[in-house]
Amino acid sequence: MEKIAQIEYLDITKNDEYEKIINKVLDKCFQEENLKEANLYISITLTNKKNIQQINKEYRSIDKPTDVLSFPMFEKDEIECIIKNQNDNFYDVLGDIIICIEKVEEQAKEYRHSFERELSYMIVHGFYHLMGYDHIKEEDKEKMRPKEEKILQELNIKRI
Repeated sequence: MEKIAQIEYLDITKNDEYEKIINKVLDKCFQEENLKEANLYISITLTNKKNIQQINKEYRSIDKPTDVLSFPMFEKDEIECIIKNQNDNFYDVLGDIIICIEKVEEQAKEYRHSFERELSYMIVHGFYHLMGYDHIKEEDKEKMRPKEEKILQELNIKRI
C-alpha cells in the first residue's frame, strides 16, 4: 500500500508537523475501518480562510470560511464493497478533505486545547464524512461522534 494521504498546500507554507499529524491520524482511521489493504488514499488540501470561503461558497452556497470540507468519492455501500473485495489492481481516492489552518488555530485557542488536537479532530471528522457518516440528524451524530472520539482516544490525543 502506498501513502494514504496526498497533502497539498494552497497559499500556505508547507509544514512537516502538519503532515506528521495527518499521517498518524489517517493511519489509525484506516486501521480502525479495515482500509489498510483497500488501496485507497485521501487527498488533503491545507489552506487559508480566503480559499476555503471561496470553496464553501462555490460548493455549498455558504459565503463564509469554515474549518473543514469533505468531498467523498463513494457512497457508504460502495466503500463496504471495496473493503470486502480488496483488489490489488484498484487504487483510487476515497475523497478530498480541505482544512483551513487559520480556523484550526482559532478553534484550538477557543476550545483551549492544542493545535494537534484540533487538527487531528478535523482529519478524523473529515475522514468519517468520506466514509458516509454525518451529524445533521441526532441519530446520525450518535454513530459518528463515538467513532471520532475512539480514534483520538486511542492516539492519546486529548482535550486539555
